[in-house]
Amino acid sequence: MILETMTSGEVAALDRNLVVVIPTGSLEQHGPHLPLFTDSLLVTHVARAVEAKLPEKLLITPTLWLGASGHHLAFAGSLSATPHAYMDHIASLVQALTQHGFYKFYVLNGHGGNTELNGLALRGLKEANPDLQVGHSGYFAFAADAVAQTLSGPLKEIKHACEAETSMMMHIHPELVRTENLVDDGFYCDPPVRGMIWMFDQQTEGGSLGYATLATADKGRILLDAAINGIVQELGALADGVALVERPR
Repeated sequence: MILETMTSGEVAALDRNLVVVIPTGSLEQHGPHLPLFTDSLLVTHVARAVEAKLPEKLLITPTLWLGASGHHLAFAGSLSATPHAYMDHIASLVQALTQHGFYKFYVLNGHGGNTELNGLALRGLKEANPDLQVGHSGYFAFAADAVAQTLSGPLKEIKHACEAETSMMMHIHPELVRTENLVDDGFYCDPPVRGMIWMFDQQTEGGSLGYATLATADKGRILLDAAINGIVQELGALADGVALVERPR
């Protein structure tokens, strides 16, 4: 079910056991070759594809496109919510739908900068209402194995306007990819230190991080199919009912 296309009466008639899926993205620079709306376009595509496979089990909200992108603001066109405003937006959406009887919520993320805040927002909601079932993940986590097996460059994970993101955009929106501007870019911390936080203009020269010159539409199809299939399996299980069970002793 797609929330924005429904009437109030149609929503009122829905099964309250279905999962409300909240896609979260961003509007921020993606180097010289991808549009500002890349994260939102990709997560929306994934959410709609998952809904098409589970139309009676999921209710998809519009994508929350104003993400936590303060680390990109050195690049023109990037927009960002403050961390508190971003979390308040998620909380407000969930609280409104809980008033109508929904209790299963899953935030499907498309932008790495949102990850920690999605978790904080949902923890606060859970503490206030322990009966809620809430969870969150980036869609890209469901494609981790496919990413490692499919990418041909030395970076075997999804970064930013990289081989993976560029490939996925080539698959779903080839008209938006500036192929003449593809570039390999990015610095890494030497020696590596876990958990370091950098602004994006410190990490790159032109705004991308990875090996975009190696991207292909076929790689993008493989990665998106893997993500969609993994999400279908897990959100289908959540809709059908999950519970905590005792571990074997």
